[in-house]
Amino acid sequence: MTSRNPNSRLEAFCDGVFAIALTLLIIDIKIPSTIEIKNTADFWLAIKHITPSIFAFVLSFIIILITWVNHHNSFTLINKSSPLFIYANGFLLLTVVFIPFPTSLLGEHLLSNHASPAVILYTAIIALQGFAWVLLSSASLKNELAKNGKAIEQIEINRKNGYITFIVYSILAIISFWFPFTIAIITTLTSVFWLFYGVEMKHE
Repeated sequence: MTSRNPNSRLEAFCDGVFAIALTLLIIDIKIPSTIEIKNTADFWLAIKHITPSIFAFVLSFIIILITWVNHHNSFTLINKSSPLFIYANGFLLLTVVFIPFPTSLLGEHLLSNHASPAVILYTAIIALQGFAWVLLSSASLKNELAKNGKAIEQIEINRKNGYITFIVYSILAIISFWFPFTIAIITTLTSVFWLFYGVEMKHE
């Protein structure tokens, strides 16, 4: 953290929030005390019982990781801050720290007959995160926080992607009412795609 960076304190705070959100994801993953384990076979069955929770944990870890990478990159595009930007950033962090809650619900109810509310809430928070990116990008542009013209172009792309995320996941949240498991699979595939896409982009 360098004194030459006017956003260093804000970035440090954000990194702490991301770290807490990632930590909270794993807290609910444990073998229920109601399951009696008498032998190794029972142990494996108990682990099988929490497989949906492990799946939800990995999915949310990927989503938060992608968000952190994008957030880090967005801060490299600006060289100052503003009250509007700070509040927009706070809203984005709100969507991040909220993720552990629907993650827990998803892990517990994904394979049940009443999975819809969990998947709806999960996809809805991703949609809100997309809207948060719109607000953050708009604040950067409105308050002229970008370093240069190339940074402005990238921020505009980020805002466009935010709109797309908001619209797509809002639609998925609605469809989740009828097809929760299918939407959970689609959400997983898109997250894995963006993870590998980001890795390839950085590699190039």
